[in-house]
Amino acid sequence: MSWLYIALLAAAVVLVAGAEWPRLEERFGGEPRRRSRRRAKRQPSLRLVQADEDDEADEFEASVQRDLANLPTIDDR
Repeated sequence: MSWLYIALLAAAVVLVAGAEWPRLEERFGGEPRRRSRRRAKRQPSLRLVQADEDDEADEFEASVQRDLANLPTIDDR
């Protein structure tokens, strides 16, 4: 192999890496790790809220039924 072929091969590798850099950065870059660290910091502060009384569940169900009843419908002709 001559030096010209080696130089062309190296230029092709650099060109492909430059063209694919945004996708590689998105997948393997620092941003996904930062997002997962932020998410991990937020998760301990989350807590599950459960209804204490059955009355709240009935009130919620009634409000959902009212909302469903008030949805606009299309009349078939």
